[in-house]
Amino acid sequence: MRRRSVLGTAAAALAGALTLAGCSGSGSGSGSDSDPGSSKAELSVSGPYIPQPVSADMAAGFLTITNKGGAEDALTSVTSDVAGQITMHSTVGGAMQEKSSFAIPAHGQLVFKSGGNHLMFEKLKHKPEQGQTVTVKLTFAESGPLTVEMPVKSATYNPSTGH
Repeated sequence: MRRRSVLGTAAAALAGALTLAGCSGSGSGSGSDSDPGSSKAELSVSGPYIPQPVSADMAAGFLTITNKGGAEDALTSVTSDVAGQITMHSTVGGAMQEKSSFAIPAHGQLVFKSGGNHLMFEKLKHKPEQGQTVTVKLTFAESGPLTVEMPVKSATYNPSTGH
Protein backbone atom coordinates (compact mmCIF):
# COMPACT_ATOMS: atom_id res chain seq x y z
CA MET A 1 0.00 0.00 0.00
CA ARG A 2 2.79 2.44 0.89
CA ARG A 3 4.62 1.67 -2.38
CA ARG A 4 1.51 2.49 -4.42
CA SER A 5 1.21 5.84 -2.59
CA VAL A 6 4.83 6.74 -3.34
CA LEU A 7 4.44 5.76 -7.00
CA GLY A 8 1.20 7.74 -7.27
CA THR A 9 2.88 10.81 -5.78
CA ALA A 10 5.85 10.45 -8.16
CA ALA A 11 3.51 10.08 -11.14
CA ALA A 12 1.57 13.19 -10.10
CA ALA A 13 4.80 15.18 -9.69
CA LEU A 14 6.00 14.04 -13.13
CA ALA A 15 2.68 14.97 -14.73
CA GLY A 16 2.85 18.40 -13.09
CA ALA A 17 6.41 18.95 -14.30
CA LEU A 18 5.46 17.94 -17.84
CA THR A 19 2.48 20.29 -17.76
CA LEU A 20 4.69 23.18 -16.63
CA ALA A 21 7.29 22.33 -19.28
CA GLY A 22 4.57 22.46 -21.91
CA CYS A 23 3.58 25.95 -20.75
CA SER A 24 7.09 27.38 -20.88
CA GLY A 25 7.46 27.36 -24.66
CA SER A 26 7.00 30.46 -26.77
CA GLY A 27 4.50 30.65 -29.58
CA SER A 28 1.35 28.69 -30.29
CA GLY A 29 2.74 26.20 -32.78
CA SER A 30 3.93 22.70 -32.00
CA GLY A 31 7.44 23.30 -33.31
CA SER A 32 8.87 21.70 -36.40
CA ASP A 33 6.52 19.57 -38.46
CA SER A 34 9.41 17.94 -40.32
CA ASP A 35 10.45 15.80 -37.36
CA PRO A 36 7.68 15.18 -34.83
CA GLY A 37 10.20 13.39 -32.59
CA SER A 38 12.52 16.38 -32.29
CA SER A 39 12.77 18.01 -28.89
CA LYS A 40 12.97 21.65 -27.87
CA ALA A 41 15.72 23.58 -26.17
CA GLU A 42 15.57 23.33 -22.36
CA LEU A 43 17.36 26.40 -21.03
CA SER A 44 18.53 27.26 -17.53
CA VAL A 45 20.88 29.88 -16.11
CA SER A 46 23.59 29.47 -13.49
CA GLY A 47 26.28 31.61 -11.87
CA PRO A 48 24.98 35.05 -12.86
CA TYR A 49 26.83 38.07 -11.47
CA ILE A 50 27.91 41.63 -12.17
CA PRO A 51 31.24 42.84 -10.77
CA GLN A 52 30.69 46.20 -9.04
CA PRO A 53 31.43 48.65 -11.85
CA VAL A 54 34.31 51.09 -11.54
CA SER A 55 32.66 53.36 -14.12
CA ALA A 56 29.42 55.24 -13.43
CA ASP A 57 28.00 54.52 -16.89
CA MET A 58 29.10 50.98 -17.80
CA ALA A 59 29.20 47.50 -16.21
CA ALA A 60 29.94 43.93 -17.29
CA GLY A 61 27.80 40.85 -16.68
CA PHE A 62 28.56 37.14 -16.63
CA LEU A 63 26.47 33.94 -16.51
CA THR A 64 26.16 30.46 -17.99
CA ILE A 65 23.15 29.32 -20.04
CA THR A 66 22.79 25.54 -20.18
CA ASN A 67 20.66 23.79 -22.81
CA LYS A 68 19.64 20.27 -21.77
CA GLY A 69 17.29 19.95 -24.75
CA GLY A 70 17.83 18.36 -28.12
CA ALA A 71 17.45 21.56 -30.17
CA GLU A 72 19.76 24.53 -30.56
CA ASP A 73 18.53 27.98 -29.56
CA ALA A 74 20.09 31.44 -29.60
CA LEU A 75 20.29 34.32 -27.15
CA THR A 76 19.12 37.32 -29.18
CA SER A 77 18.89 40.15 -26.64
CA VAL A 78 19.31 41.13 -23.01
CA THR A 79 17.46 44.00 -21.32
CA SER A 80 17.34 45.53 -17.84
CA ASP A 81 15.79 48.59 -16.21
CA VAL A 82 19.24 49.51 -14.84
CA ALA A 83 20.80 50.13 -18.29
CA GLY A 84 19.89 52.11 -21.39
CA GLN A 85 21.09 49.11 -23.41
CA ILE A 86 22.89 45.82 -22.93
CA THR A 87 25.15 44.55 -25.67
CA MET A 88 26.65 41.10 -26.08
CA HIS A 89 30.33 40.66 -26.91
CA SER A 90 32.75 37.90 -27.79
CA THR A 91 36.44 38.17 -27.05
CA VAL A 92 38.82 36.40 -29.41
CA GLY A 93 42.57 36.90 -29.19
CA GLY A 94 42.07 39.84 -26.85
CA ALA A 95 39.80 41.67 -29.31
CA MET A 96 36.23 42.43 -28.25
CA GLN A 97 33.50 42.19 -30.91
CA GLU A 98 29.81 43.03 -30.48
CA LYS A 99 27.45 40.20 -31.47
CA SER A 100 23.75 40.33 -32.32
CA SER A 101 23.16 36.79 -31.02
CA PHE A 102 24.91 33.78 -29.50
CA ALA A 103 24.06 30.16 -30.34
CA ILE A 104 23.30 27.80 -27.47
CA PRO A 105 23.97 24.28 -28.78
CA ALA A 106 21.70 21.33 -28.02
CA HIS A 107 23.05 19.54 -24.93
CA GLY A 108 25.58 22.35 -24.51
CA GLN A 109 26.35 25.66 -22.83
CA LEU A 110 26.85 29.32 -23.61
CA VAL A 111 29.34 30.77 -21.13
CA PHE A 112 29.81 34.47 -20.43
CA LYS A 113 32.96 34.87 -18.30
CA SER A 114 35.71 37.39 -17.61
CA GLY A 115 38.13 37.45 -20.55
CA GLY A 116 35.62 35.76 -22.87
CA ASN A 117 32.03 36.28 -23.99
CA HIS A 118 30.38 38.93 -21.81
CA LEU A 119 27.45 41.30 -21.44
CA MET A 120 28.01 45.06 -21.37
CA PHE A 121 25.50 47.16 -19.43
CA GLU A 122 25.74 50.56 -21.12
CA LYS A 123 24.21 53.95 -20.28
CA LEU A 124 23.63 52.93 -16.65
CA LYS A 125 20.71 54.74 -15.04
CA HIS A 126 22.40 54.23 -11.65
CA LYS A 127 25.62 52.50 -10.63
CA PRO A 128 24.90 49.03 -9.17
CA GLU A 129 26.58 48.59 -5.77
CA GLN A 130 27.97 45.40 -4.22
CA GLY A 131 25.20 43.53 -2.38
CA GLN A 132 22.44 44.73 -4.72
CA THR A 133 20.70 42.58 -7.32
CA VAL A 134 20.03 43.55 -10.95
CA THR A 135 17.11 41.96 -12.82
CA VAL A 136 17.73 41.12 -16.48
CA LYS A 137 15.50 39.62 -19.16
CA LEU A 138 17.11 37.17 -21.59
CA THR A 139 15.32 36.81 -24.94
CA PHE A 140 15.85 33.77 -27.17
CA ALA A 141 15.10 32.96 -30.81
CA GLU A 142 12.93 29.93 -30.00
CA SER A 143 12.33 29.63 -26.25
CA GLY A 144 10.36 31.98 -24.06
CA PRO A 145 12.23 34.74 -22.21
CA LEU A 146 13.99 34.10 -18.90
CA THR A 147 14.21 36.64 -16.09
CA VAL A 148 17.42 36.39 -14.09
CA GLU A 149 18.51 38.05 -10.84
CA MET A 150 22.19 39.01 -11.10
CA PRO A 151 23.88 39.76 -7.77
CA VAL A 152 26.43 42.58 -7.76
CA LYS A 153 29.74 41.22 -6.44
CA SER A 154 33.00 42.93 -5.53
CA ALA A 155 34.94 44.42 -8.45
CA THR A 156 37.58 41.69 -8.01
CA TYR A 157 35.14 38.76 -7.64
CA ASN A 158 36.29 35.59 -9.40
CA PRO A 159 33.74 32.73 -9.39
CA SER A 160 36.49 30.06 -9.42
CA THR A 161 37.84 31.34 -6.12
CA GLY A 162 34.66 32.89 -4.72
CA HIS A 163 36.44 36.23 -4.10
